[in-house]
Amino acid sequence: MVEDTSNGEKLDPVARQILDLLAAREAGATIGPSDAARAFFEVRRKPSDPADGWRGYLHAAKQQALHLARAGRIEMLRRGEVQDPHKPVKGVVRLRLPSKS
Repeated sequence: MVEDTSNGEKLDPVARQILDLLAAREAGATIGPSDAARAFFEVRRKPSDPADGWRGYLHAAKQQALHLARAGRIEMLRRGEVQDPHKPVKGVVRLRLPSKS
């Protein structure tokens, strides 16, 4: 499990899920916000929940990904190019840990 930030700020559980998923993959591997939403949902899933209940967490996953990217903890990619998280990013994005260059 990835630790909270060093300044004492607690991470949102969805943000923690994103970082945990990325940490479990090899360097340079990416995930989509939907992967984080699905993983977050599966941990909290009840037997009565619908199979597509993860969609309820998709907006939160996208928002937390943007928050993490603005903090420099992850990179957002569109068509393989790192995007500036302070500018509007439209369309499909992938997430990865920052490259060590």
